[in-house]
Amino acid sequence: MNWSGIAAILLGLAVMLGAFGAHGLRARLDAYSMGIYEKAVFYHFIHALGLLVVSILPKLGALRPSTGAWVCWLLAVGILLFSGSLYLLALTGVRTLGAITPLGGLAFIAAWFALAWGLFRN
Repeated sequence: MNWSGIAAILLGLAVMLGAFGAHGLRARLDAYSMGIYEKAVFYHFIHALGLLVVSILPKLGALRPSTGAWVCWLLAVGILLFSGSLYLLALTGVRTLGAITPLGGLAFIAAWFALAWGLFRN
């Protein structure tokens, strides 16, 4: 899987969604929903950037390719579940979507600890 390319796409989407929120949603969302949307963009961007960095580490020999793939999968799933659920929550107001968000958070935590384990192991 080309994780560097996927990271680049996710970073581009983070910028687009951030701009959409700032310019297209500011007048449509209340302050609470806008805060949720902004948090989704922030975590999306930070973890997509992390995905880009992690995708390069196996090429540098700092991380085993199999560990790098696991970490990348966890980061991608985390973005989908964490930020995706927050985007939908902010746009729809359906509060039950918030139940999905912690699963994305767990994927993020697992990714960072898997990265640490892989770097120490290597």
